[in-house]
Amino acid sequence: MEINKGEICFLVGTSGSGKSTLLNMMAGLEKPTSGTVILNGTHIEKMSERKLALFRQKNLGFVFQSYNLLPTMTAQENVAMPLMFSGKKQSVREKKAKQMLLSVGLGGRLKHKPTQMSGGQQQRVAIARAFVSDPPIILADEPTGNLDSSTTIEVMNMIVEMVRKNNQTLIVVTHEPELAVYGDKVIHIKDGHIERMEINENPIRKMEIEKREEQQ
Repeated sequence: MEINKGEICFLVGTSGSGKSTLLNMMAGLEKPTSGTVILNGTHIEKMSERKLALFRQKNLGFVFQSYNLLPTMTAQENVAMPLMFSGKKQSVREKKAKQMLLSVGLGGRLKHKPTQMSGGQQQRVAIARAFVSDPPIILADEPTGNLDSSTTIEVMNMIVEMVRKNNQTLIVVTHEPELAVYGDKVIHIKDGHIERMEINENPIRKMEIEKREEQQ
């Protein structure tokens, strides 16, 4: 399968179908027993763990179902963490993290810790953390799995808007086929195999384009 730059792709399947394993191989977290995984022209299946860590740092942002925020850190500190690994000064890290939290509507929660926030707010922090380094590729594993239906729509709209604005590639794993309406491409996975692939005539994207044309 092939995913193009700037494309939003959904990997859809039931629990145990292999979609998260596929996402992990794309991220270099698991190595395939055969075949190749090429990201930005790089064969990551051949890379050492050290090189993979550096590659992920420069190229990938992650959004997880369980948020994976550090409980002892504030929202701002959690978002700023990826910038620490890239050698940014503390003042730069804090400024960028604040900007990201403002962009996801959490300007009033900078000093709050995860236990002081709702699930939707924690996922917004996780989204801000994934985007703070401006990675070309965002990987999201069941990003709305722990959220109610209204918050799910809110979070998906936010993620899609951000990747469209920055021309980033987004790959989302989900067991909820109705979410695939957000994608350009939908890959259905069953028992570890690609069952079928669809190019989505995205109604949400069409509405966005029509809205922009009306404003112009």
